[in-house]
Amino acid sequence: MVEHRHRLLRGRAAEVVLAAGVTLAVTATGGCAGGGGGSDDRSPAAAASVVRGAADALARTGSARARTAMEMATGGTRVTIRGEGGVDFEKRMGQLLVLLPADVKGEDEHRPITELLVPGALYMKNRGAGVPADKWVRIDTTTLADGNLVTGGATDPLIAAELLRAAQEVTYVGETEVAGTRVRHYRGTTDIGRAAVSASAEMRGALAAAAKGFSKDTVPFDAYLDEEGRLRKVRHRFSYVNNGVIDVSSTTLLYGFGTPVTVVLPASGDIYAGKIAD
Repeated sequence: MVEHRHRLLRGRAAEVVLAAGVTLAVTATGGCAGGGGGSDDRSPAAAASVVRGAADALARTGSARARTAMEMATGGTRVTIRGEGGVDFEKRMGQLLVLLPADVKGEDEHRPITELLVPGALYMKNRGAGVPADKWVRIDTTTLADGNLVTGGATDPLIAAELLRAAQEVTYVGETEVAGTRVRHYRGTTDIGRAAVSASAEMRGALAAAAKGFSKDTVPFDAYLDEEGRLRKVRHRFSYVNNGVIDVSSTTLLYGFGTPVTVVLPASGDIYAGKIAD
């Protein structure tokens, strides 16, 4: 039987993220089901309703450009992984180019990893770890302990939006700016298990896996929405206890709404079927 070990991070960063073979983090998005916020969205009940509508609002928006940053820290070790690409929220597909910091692989320079995001699967190219440069690795996200909230080095923005369907204890913080755009800032927590129950059919499997793999379902978030109710920025913070506390902060920035996003899945012959080294 072919054995696959899907590990993105190595060295000291592997101790941060892959302790006990489980990597965990959550990110989420916020939106407005009615298309634009108003003064009434500042009450706790209305604020929660606005944030819970994030996934539906993004689906109506269609597509967007995305930047991601995932920071992991434990003890004196801190690692940040960055990504950039685009997501089609209507078609449930996306593509990211993820750049690993030098100390993750012990190299000064390495090629960015191309990732394709589709319901139930993550495709990775330039994965390294013994995988030929011209081959892709396919990972079933419904079998991952984190549901691909951390495994790819970036939280899937599609799943991030679905997580906010279970937003709770939401408060309106105030107005601020994100990348020059005036936004409303909301703060609260989300529940992974409840989100898995109410998620769209395409995203339900990955979230259900995450609900089983996380030691705690409740995760804090900060979400920033513009006047049209569109998510501009979202940050989730998660603490995982395993031989010490692992703190994970995952941030997604969305911009360029309406920009076309094209995702072409690799042919079966281009998918690597061999063993992946640690």
